[in-house]
Amino acid sequence: MNTCQYLEKEHGFEVTYLPVDGEGLIRPQDLAASLRPDTILVSLMFANNEIGTVEPIEELGALCREKGVLFHTDAVQAAGKVPFDVKSWPVDMLSISGHKLCAPKGMGALYIRRGTRLHPLLQGGSHEKNRRAGTENVAGAVALGTACELAGKETKAEEARVRALRDRLEKGLLDRIPFVRINGSVSRRLSNTLNLSFECVEGESLVLALDQAGFTLHRADLPGIAASTGSACASGILEPSHVLAAIGVPPQLVHGSVRFSLGHFNTEADVDVALDVVPAVVERLRTLSPLWEDKLASSPPLPQAS
Repeated sequence: MNTCQYLEKEHGFEVTYLPVDGEGLIRPQDLAASLRPDTILVSLMFANNEIGTVEPIEELGALCREKGVLFHTDAVQAAGKVPFDVKSWPVDMLSISGHKLCAPKGMGALYIRRGTRLHPLLQGGSHEKNRRAGTENVAGAVALGTACELAGKETKAEEARVRALRDRLEKGLLDRIPFVRINGSVSRRLSNTLNLSFECVEGESLVLALDQAGFTLHRADLPGIAASTGSACASGILEPSHVLAAIGVPPQLVHGSVRFSLGHFNTEADVDVALDVVPAVVERLRTLSPLWEDKLASSPPLPQAS
């Protein structure tokens, strides 16, 4: 998004920003209606990194191919979690990042379909077939290739395993905590992502309280599921999530939203800890909120299942 804004401001390009529905899905008819005779590129997320919604990339790419428009998808969040095949899909370019595949941070890859012409990213050298000047990170490239190979062998099995953990976490939290909203698509989302809005709770306060409870400490000897108030790309920004605003989440719930992310190293024990810690922390924070008493008075919660 920032790159598109840069192209508009500094180079005079015209950019069309597509809307999404309440689940974060791009409607194919909106893309079809936006394509113009002078459209040169469509760039869409494969899967959203905040709510996990997986876009209908094959259908969207087919529309671009019909019109002869180059199609790029950001598959950083989807790689290793969703099976895909660039050879058979109508994709001209696809980007991934190693840190999502347990490869070293700072290493990524851009797939470019043969025949796709690109202007060099950096000038001064013939590296990467004249596309990007600079000495290649050979060790990082080998590590990323190995990570992709391992992920490709276990994607389906790992997706099912992590999905079961995520679903158990989701059901447990919804059963234990009243006034919670699931953000994004329930049927078309990544297996590892759960984005929830807790009414009368500040998301930042919840994440800090969870961290103080030892919930999100990244140590191998402690159970934990990563929790954040948005994407890592937006860390340090106090503005509410533009992703949640785009899908119609009310402002007061946007500020009470937390993303829970599971991965390869999570187990049932992590979910057990989460189901003990998160409801207790939410309950404590709500008792400190003047809005909570008003909420209970206006719409008391339904009895919780035992």
